[in-house]
Amino acid sequence: MSDTFEITRLDEQGGKGFEKVFAFLRERLLAGSLKPGDRLIPERELAAQLGVSRPILREALRALTVLGIVEIRDRVGTIVRRPDISVLNDFFTFALSHRADLMDDVIQARVAIECQAIRLAAERASVSDLERLQVALRRIEETIDDTEAGGRADFEFHRAIVRASGSETLAVLYDSMAAVLTRSHLDRRHLVRLFDMRTYLVEDHKRVFDAIVAGDPEVADRTLREHFAIGDEFRRKLAIQGGRAAGKLD
Repeated sequence: MSDTFEITRLDEQGGKGFEKVFAFLRERLLAGSLKPGDRLIPERELAAQLGVSRPILREALRALTVLGIVEIRDRVGTIVRRPDISVLNDFFTFALSHRADLMDDVIQARVAIECQAIRLAAERASVSDLERLQVALRRIEETIDDTEAGGRADFEFHRAIVRASGSETLAVLYDSMAAVLTRSHLDRRHLVRLFDMRTYLVEDHKRVFDAIVAGDPEVADRTLREHFAIGDEFRRKLAIQGGRAAGKLD
């Protein structure tokens, strides 16, 4: 890039060198003055403008390469990249994996994202979106007796709902939780056999699909919330059964 950056320097109490570099890129990306494919100005100039040492700048840039935000090319310089969402997925999983109530919290976030997504999908879903949902729906039916493949098919159906919303932000948020959400679907598949939910599982997903096709956001939202509520009820029944079994062992 040939543009001259006007940098508002942070004082020494405002953050360390890494934070200055991260803040610079974040602000420029949000403002649109830096885009994927752009090349940063030479390290010497950038370090001087940010008020950091070149070693600090280099370490910060290396850290940003791990996140997929920039790429350092020999004899070329530092190039801005479009980040890979899988990195955020890994970060999210590691950051929250120590929490005992992780799954319940993530499920609540999932409900919030999917219910907004299905409202938008009811209004915006394209033919290709509906075809993708149909493929996912067939896959749920085909894998109904396979815990592993069935759980992943279930995840892909719900992911297709979010994609059909046309909201890139919702899709990024949802994909950032992909590993944890997939685990949730796999865990829930044990309920299918335990409570003989095979017919329900297929039919209720069809009901969600039909609500999107109908094109009514209110109906779609309500149908999906009912779908989640039924799943939660079976989870409660399982927890109660587990508590009773533990009581008998005491």
